Amino acid sequence: MLTKQLLDAVRGYTANMQNDITLVLQTGEHQKRDELKKFLTDFASASDRLHLEERDDAATLRSPVSFTLEVDQKPSGIIFSGIPGGHEFNSLVLAVLHLSGTAPKLDDSIKGIIGAIKQPLNFQTYVSLSCHNCPEVVQTLNAFCTLNENITNEMLDGGLFPDLIEEHNIQGVPTVFLNEQLFANGKIDPAQLLEKLMALYPPDQSSEGSNLEASIAPVETQDISVIGSGPAGVAAAIYAARKGLKVTLIGDRLGGQVKDTMGIENLISVPQTTGPELSDALQVHLNDYELTHREYLKVDKIEPGQPHTLVLSSGERISSRAIIIATGAKWRELGVPGEAENIGNGVAYCPHCDGPFFKGKDVAVIGGGNSGVEAALDLAGIVNHVTVVEFLPELKADQILIDRASERDNIKFIKNAETLEINAEAGKVVSLQYRDRASGETSDVNLSGVFVQIGLVPNSEFAKDLVEMTPWGEIVVDEKCATNQAGIFACGDVTTTPFKQIVVAMGTGSTAALAAYEYLLMADQPAELAAAG
Repeated sequence: MLTKQLLDAVRGYTANMQNDITLVLQTGEHQKRDELKKFLTDFASASDRLHLEERDDAATLRSPVSFTLEVDQKPSGIIFSGIPGGHEFNSLVLAVLHLSGTAPKLDDSIKGIIGAIKQPLNFQTYVSLSCHNCPEVVQTLNAFCTLNENITNEMLDGGLFPDLIEEHNIQGVPTVFLNEQLFANGKIDPAQLLEKLMALYPPDQSSEGSNLEASIAPVETQDISVIGSGPAGVAAAIYAARKGLKVTLIGDRLGGQVKDTMGIENLISVPQTTGPELSDALQVHLNDYELTHREYLKVDKIEPGQPHTLVLSSGERISSRAIIIATGAKWRELGVPGEAENIGNGVAYCPHCDGPFFKGKDVAVIGGGNSGVEAALDLAGIVNHVTVVEFLPELKADQILIDRASERDNIKFIKNAETLEINAEAGKVVSLQYRDRASGETSDVNLSGVFVQIGLVPNSEFAKDLVEMTPWGEIVVDEKCATNQAGIFACGDVTTTPFKQIVVAMGTGSTAALAAYEYLLMADQPAELAAAG
């Protein structure tokens, strides 16, 4: 199953393992067990420190296609139920590396929060091997296992456990259960997982030695702090770092919204790529520069002043002479009855993640822009039929996408239609009701899933009342990406900059960094020179 190229890569990754790792495979019969055993045998051959053992460990492992990782014969709490191929292969590799001596790339603040949890936390994470968001969740929870022996995480390939999928009424991935209760599902990221854990188990600041903020090595006052690590934020951080400035980049997920885009064909000089590939490239480029990176964290608020103070979701406070806001946007919700109640039970926002759960079924895509038509094209190869519902009289997508969709006999367009309600029965979506905006007539479409693709909402809540915004939450900026607050700049999809495109976001990120650098130069000049300048 593992190609020579993959095995060579594993050999390289595991060359410096410091601990022995045993892959413990549950005994028994299963149609996929031989395939899993061959996979693990090949994987273990990559290093003398990797071992495969077959054992009856029914107390820990749920099926003959389950295996766990032990470190020097001690349980790690990390379990895989299924063959970790596809996107999940990296989850296995990272688990091995973290258990064998390579520390997870998490901030000290996060390590302190997770390490301080005293309650047993048993996670089960249901995934699809075609989901590109799932590995982030699996890898984050696996990393938590390495930080705290009270935490376990089991990855379950939903395709191998249909009975459990049916029992838990799962219609979207990743779906995470904590101590047998639903914890999170649908579009989630590591920052949201951390926030949910902190809400359930607030860090104990009272006992001696437990003050997490005090345990973090303080960061000296920064020249520029960039909030948001999508294309705009990374571009801003790189441009600022190239000026020799002290730079901090704070973001809940590197790549941001781009990470959810599978087909990118309009990034000039790059004819074709995917969101995950572009996110990886951003990380590689970022690694070339010395800067402070706070990943999986958000900024709760900004206290303006000179310098400004950023308060992070971990409680850490960072002082910065200038700030660049590049927090992008999130999926816009319909706001109709039946939407919020059925997220993960038939209502979804990511066709790549959740499309496989609707194989052979009828679905709708709400939105006729580029995102909506691209989603319809992706789903058309999986589901039985796709109905695209567009509010305006005409589709807004690029003509090349409309032409492709029109060629598919299982894609139908309903234009000039207002979505009124999403109906569900027994916890599953069964139909969508819409109104013809011309005639006023209402109609129902029987279906099993609704994918919402109606644009984006700026992630600007934390800056409310700090900088000028439009009624829609976009931060108002000038031609140099400056806001109305001295020393605070903004760029990318969170701003009034027209045309929300990757290449535009990168350009505005670069502009914001250069403008912030110019601002700092002026601030450093003697008052008489600045006045004359």
